[in-house]
Amino acid sequence: MILMGALLVVSGVTAAVGVVVIFMLLSHPPPLPELCALIALILLSLSVALYCCGWFSVSLGGPFPELCKSENDAGAELAAIRQQYWPLRSACLYSDGSTVEYVSRSINLVVCLLAGVGLVSAGTSVFLRKRVGPDPGAT
Repeated sequence: MILMGALLVVSGVTAAVGVVVIFMLLSHPPPLPELCALIALILLSLSVALYCCGWFSVSLGGPFPELCKSENDAGAELAAIRQQYWPLRSACLYSDGSTVEYVSRSINLVVCLLAGVGLVSAGTSVFLRKRVGPDPGAT
């Protein structure tokens, strides 16, 4: 749990610093490969931070266990509580087969979308850097 907390802090700080750097670079925009790499870093850091928040929500219970009623509206008894870490899921399972989700699947979608766009941006940065070649002014 300590490692996930450290990962959450590091990824959150990395994303925040990346955004600050982009704002600082508005007056002198960097070449496109470097900009794509910075955007990839921000998106991947946000993805990791969002996953860590969801992981803490599932592992610490959040409001979830208290929300599971012993019976649902149809009168079926609580059969099980299911918690998963990937995909993030917290659900109350009732004897009639109904399920009440308390960690939205949209969190998993946003995590995957951020990570996917970040990976595409990283790949674009590598492609553009190889296509353009090394910077002649760099040492």
